[in-house]
Parts: sequence; structure tokens; C-alpha cells
Amino acid sequence: MKALNVEKTASKGFAMGNAYVLKKQDLSAQTHRIGADEVDKEIEKYQDAIKTAVAQLEELAKTSDIFAAHLEMAKDPALYDGVIHKIKTDRLNVQLALENTAEEFAAIFDSMEDEYMKERAADVRDVRDRLMRSLKGISQSTLKDIEGKVILIAEDLTPSDTSNMNLDHVLGFATELGGVTSHVAIIARNMELPALVGVKGLMEHVKDKDFIILDASNGQIIINPDETTIEKYRILEEEYKKRKKELESMSSLPATTVDGRTVKIYANVGNLEDVKKAAERGIDGIGLFRSEFLYMENTHFPTEEEQFEVYKQAAILCPKELIIRTLDIGGDKSLPYYTFDHEDNPFLGWRAIRISLDLEDVFKAQLRAILRASAFGNVKIMYPMIISQEELEKANDVLSKCKQELSSEGIAFDPDIKVGIMVETPAAVLCIENLAKHVDFFSIGTNDLTQYVLAVDRGNKKIANLYDSFHPAVVQSIKRIIDAGHAEGIEVGMCGEFAGDEKATVLLLGLGLDEFSMSLGETANIKNIIRNTSYEKAKECAGKAASVYTIQEVKDILNSFTNE
Repeated sequence: MKALNVEKTASKGFAMGNAYVLKKQDLSAQTHRIGADEVDKEIEKYQDAIKTAVAQLEELAKTSDIFAAHLEMAKDPALYDGVIHKIKTDRLNVQLALENTAEEFAAIFDSMEDEYMKERAADVRDVRDRLMRSLKGISQSTLKDIEGKVILIAEDLTPSDTSNMNLDHVLGFATELGGVTSHVAIIARNMELPALVGVKGLMEHVKDKDFIILDASNGQIIINPDETTIEKYRILEEEYKKRKKELESMSSLPATTVDGRTVKIYANVGNLEDVKKAAERGIDGIGLFRSEFLYMENTHFPTEEEQFEVYKQAAILCPKELIIRTLDIGGDKSLPYYTFDHEDNPFLGWRAIRISLDLEDVFKAQLRAILRASAFGNVKIMYPMIISQEELEKANDVLSKCKQELSSEGIAFDPDIKVGIMVETPAAVLCIENLAKHVDFFSIGTNDLTQYVLAVDRGNKKIANLYDSFHPAVVQSIKRIIDAGHAEGIEVGMCGEFAGDEKATVLLLGLGLDEFSMSLGETANIKNIIRNTSYEKAKECAGKAASVYTIQEVKDILNSFTNE
């Protein structure tokens, strides 16, 4: 019996069964160079490969946003030009030209700190592999023929792998590569299957048909366990399933504490598919629509009309409340079709609202689209990374121009649309009492707020242990933001990862947070914690936690409350 431990749980749960180890195809490129007389032939091969890939992806894109994005990548002129340049100028054969060009594109995403954007490198490589199969005459590996119930083991799984998988036969996933925002993680959460990603040594230690236990609640894979361990996990699995059903049965109930305080439990989303899933789950609202994905997964700045159609559909799907964050690009998020100047400190550089205010035409296209969508539901606008009243006023001046234009054009919109800001910088915290007088709501972005307050790069592994939202400085900042908002009679929400942390729920509830927005998979659990908590006792606990000066003291106070 051997156990592998992992920190990244993509989707919680337990599974036991035989391993199905996916063998990797050899898609490495030929390495030879070509002569001048072979250039046209190599270009023709590439053009044929694109036609084949586009035909395949057009069919897949009909039912998948992921493959719609792949289709755009396959047709991307920049990718095409890069490959052709390497064939013509560097005299690389078509396979090597494709491999090198695609890797250059993927490296851009790999260099980003944002976990979601890092995973987009896998999309580039998946498109590359599809094109390479066509060039090499290799058919797509298929998982349709899986027999029996298995736990799928792979170095990594691409959308193309999972698109033809018989998910009825898959009990869970484990991959050696990938993160919690990888496609296999998303699929696992959507299918509510247990999954672990980033499991070091997985392919070395797990063999095909090994009997394994996938403990995706505690981050462990047990290989060829003894009967005692198997029986222990059978009990744990039954308890987990029972608990999960109980939580789901109460998911439509309001998040009301035992003494009568009701808060909002919302979802964070990045596209229409996410909105649909949230609506199906009965979520009351969307606390963060990450509009930047419309820009990142495109080959151009999306037009007003393109954005309007997406925002409109989102508003219709989620009519109670939809908070759209304006373009939050820069820092760790770049665009494939726009060149950003090199910055030594991109997180302190040209990003978010700063870009929108400088690229006013881009900003106006987005604001006009959001305003037009507001005629179809309860839409709100949220500006990211505001550090001053001046920035807020400049953004609102552009918004006023857009309102005037739409009015003169006779286009419907909500003239009283609510406008708020993400509070995620120390400057905003220090000016929070004043900012509260000029907005309709706050949403706390704890990912960046923690990073900036603690001066800790959240993507730097060397100091990862210092990044902790339970730090007293962060806790006291959150308290100050909530208090300032309430003093002016406005709602305060949170859309950072901290909102979905079950260990922080009592703290945030007690501090007075009005709205918790998180990934959909966490909503039922957080709602259940709130429904079983006394607000008055949570206030007492939070008051103590906000008055101490070490992380351990904060955690001890919260743990003592949980264990009462």
C-alpha cells in the first residue's frame, strides 16, 4: 500500500476503483530543416491541417464554449503567420514550425501569475496537438471505449480528451499536471466527480488496473490499499454522499442565521456557461462576472455588440442581480492581440481601471454594452482597482457620456444603474469612508487586497507561506471597509477567494458582510454554515478576532468558536 499526497483538490469527494491510465500519444515534431523547393509543400500541409481542425472544431463548438475558443485559436492569423514565417524564413519543416510557434504562444500564458490564465496554455497546446495529429496522420485518442467503472489517471487531460470520454464510466480523475482551474477540474466540478490535480509522481507510481482510493477531500491517493483501509473509506464515502445530499436539499433555502440575519450567497462566473449552471443551482445572483475573459479568449477587442449579447443573456439567465466587473486586465493577465509594454512590477503597473481610463474607446464600448444589457435585468457595474475619488469620478464621467449617447440614440437602459467598486488596494481602504459616499456598493477583492496589504506576491512560491488573508492587517482592513459601507447605508460584498473559505465564514458573517460571492461548488456549504450560526455569537467572535495581532491568535479564536 502506498499513498500520494497533494495540495490541490479540484473537486471534493471520494472514489474507489481500478485505475485507467491514459497513455500519451507521440506528437513530437520532426526536427529536420527543409530546402527552398519544399517551402510551398510544407505551407500546403499546414493549410490542409487547419482546414481539418477547423471542420472538427466547428462541430464541437456548437455545444461547447471551450471549443468555440479553440476554433478562434485555430483560425488566429497570428498563429498562422508565425508558422508560415518559420517555414519560409527559418526553413523549419511544418511540424517543427507549428511546435515552436505554439510553444511561444503557450509560454505567454505560462508566464502569467493568475491560475486561470496559466491554464489557458493548455488550450494552445490542445489546438497544437489537434493540428499535429492531422500533420502526422494520427487519429484522436479516444476514451469512449472505457469499460467498467474506473478512476482516470493521466499526465494531463485536454478538452479534446474529455470531449469524447464516456463519463458514465468515470468515477473520478487524477492528473500529474494541471491546476484547480484546468479543464479537467472544471469538468469534474460540473459532473460533481472527485478530482485531484498536480499529483507529483502520479504516472510513476500508479499502474493500469491498480486498485486505488481517490480521497479528494483530504488530498490523497492510496494505491492497492488493504481491506481495513478500504472498509474505512467505504464508510467515509457513504457519510460524504449523505452529507452532500443534505446540503443540496437545503441549497434553495435563504442564508439566514439561527437568530434571523439574512445574507446573500452569490456565485463568481467567467462566461455564460457558468451563469447557466449558477441559475440551475438556484443561486440568487452573480457577485462577480469576470468580463475580462471575453477579451482574453478572443482575437480582438470584443465589440460593443459582441459584449452586449453576452451581458444580455447573462442578465436574462440571472435576473435578480448581475454584477459585471469592467475590464480587469494587466498585471498577470495579458491579451494575445495587444502588446503591453514591459513592466518590472506589473501588479503595480498599468492594469484594470487604469487601462480602461486610458483606452477610452475600449471602455466606452464595454460600458455601452453593459448599459444596454441593464434593460433586461438587474445589472450593476463594478470598477476594479480604484485607488482614489479622482479615478472613480473619471470612470463615472465616461459612464455619463455613454448614458447621454444611448439616450440620444433612443436605446433603452437602466438610467439608475448601480455603480460600485472593488476594494482591493491599501489606498482604497485608507480612503474608504470618503469612497463610501460616492458609490452604491463595495465588493472586497481579498486576493489582491491580501497581496497589497502584506506586500506579498501571491504567485511567488518562495514567500507563499506569508500570503494569508487571516493576517490581522487584512482582517482589520475588511472590518474597516464593512463599517464604512454600513455607515453610509450601502451593501458590502466580497468576491475574493476568502468569501468561499469555510474557515472564514463565521469571521466574515460576524464582521457584517452582506454578500458572499464564490465559486458555485462552495455555495451550499457556506450557506449551510451560516444557517447553523448565531449572528450575535459570530459578531462576538469576529470582534475578538479583529482585535488581536497575530495570525495564530485569529485562527485560534475562530477554531474555538467552531468547536463550541
